Parts: sequence; structure tokens; C-alpha cells
Amino acid sequence: MHDRPFRSALYIPGSKDRALDKARGLPVDAILFDLEDAVSPDAKVEARATLASALEQGGYGPRFKVVRINGLDTEWGADDAAAVAAMDCDAVLLPKVNSTADVDALAALIPDLPIWAMMETPQGILNAASIAAHPRMAGFVLGTNDLAKDLNARGRAAMVTSLQLCLLAAKAAGIVALDGVYNAFKDEDGLRAECTEGRDMGFDGKTLIHPAQVAVTNATFGPSDDEIDLARRQIEAFDAAEAEGQGVAVVDGRIVENLHIVTARATLAKADAIAALETS
Repeated sequence: MHDRPFRSALYIPGSKDRALDKARGLPVDAILFDLEDAVSPDAKVEARATLASALEQGGYGPRFKVVRINGLDTEWGADDAAAVAAMDCDAVLLPKVNSTADVDALAALIPDLPIWAMMETPQGILNAASIAAHPRMAGFVLGTNDLAKDLNARGRAAMVTSLQLCLLAAKAAGIVALDGVYNAFKDEDGLRAECTEGRDMGFDGKTLIHPAQVAVTNATFGPSDDEIDLARRQIEAFDAAEAEGQGVAVVDGRIVENLHIVTARATLAKADAIAALETS
């Protein structure tokens, strides 16, 4: 399983110098540099060079850098892949992944870079387990807007099965799973509610379309002070119980077993990793 936070992943157009520069100072865990939907057809070729220059210049610190290319079935996809193979980034994100054949095709063009998949088609959702298990696959990003369109779905509730199938596949394979975007970027309460739902489902974080969404998302997907305190007290109580030859402890009137300690240690590790990111 990955050992770094992915609470917030902000889409940034690869064609806009100002946005690329602003991203260097945003407190996000990951940046999704976009050559696909955020770039108009007449700007796609130039966007490759613009993004490559920004990444070469650097300044993105500890942020995880993912580049979303155009699909390999488009006129730009293969050239995007060739360009990304030489960029200073951490992963490449392939849109509309339907099967492992799509991953194989990209893997042949980019031999070394970890591959992430946009899970945004009905066929892709049905093949989530095999896609997640691909040896080059390192992350799932839910494309809920495209998925809703293909499903003719009204509202997030209609996509819960799709979200859970992707989560099951990602957790089984030990890869990152990021929830889809929340379109109403000025609706802070709505964003918080959807972040809470995604966190409670098991997503590692959420993809964002606007910097105004970062603070709420980071706070929701990061462990709270109360959760950190509880984790520490659970570990202390369990260690004390073990020292007395007991297999369980009691904290706040609840049984604490070894499985709870695994979760508690993961909570503290995540808090430490977030602190390290924020101070680096």
C-alpha cells in the first residue's frame, strides 16, 4: 500500500503558465497536470511544451506530479505519451480506461513511469479488478462526470455501485483510489459532505477543480485531532494489556483488538506523513 497522503489532487491545465506557476504554492498533496479536457484542441500541441518547461523548472516541492494525457485513440495521445516519458513527473494518467489492453498500449509507449487510470466508463468499471491488478497500475481516479453521462445517471447515489467496485479493486491491489470532482466549487458545505462520504467509503482523497476546494478536502481526508488522540490512547492501552498477558484492551468503553491497532498505527503514520509534507 502507498505510504504518502493523497488527500487533495488538483487538476491544473497544462497549457496555462499562470496556473502552472500558482500550483507551486498550493497546499495540495498531488497535482494532476492536464493535457486532456482542460486544453482546447488547438492548444494541445503547444501545451506539451508548456508543461514540460514548467516541470523542468521545478518548484513543486513534495507534491505528487501526475500528467493526464489524451486517449491513445485520439490524434494527440501517442505524442502526449512520448512527451510525458521525458517529463519530470511521478505518474501518467490515462483517460477512459476500458480494459487492461488500454494499459498495455500505454505501457509499451512509456516503459518506466507508473500508470494511473481514469475510471469513467461502464466497461472500465466492470473491468476494475483486472485493471487494478495490472503490474504497471498504481492509481485509480474516478471520472464521475463522464461516468454519470454514460450511465445517464442523476446524482451521486446512482453511481455508488461504480464507486465501490473501483474501491474494492483498488484496495485489493493496494493502489491509490481518488474520488471524483465536486463541480460546485463555491459550495463549501456540499463539498464537505461529499468529501466526508468519500472518506467514509474508503477513498484516499478527492480530485479538485479549484484551489478554493483544497482546505476543506485536506481537513476532511486528514485525521482529525480527536482521531489522532484516540489512536494514541488505543495503542497505549493495548500495549499495556499485552504486557499483562491480555489480548484485548478497553478504551472509551469499546473493545480494542489487534485489528484496531493496525488502523490506529496507520492513522498516526498518515498524520506524520502529512506533517512532513507540510513542513517540507
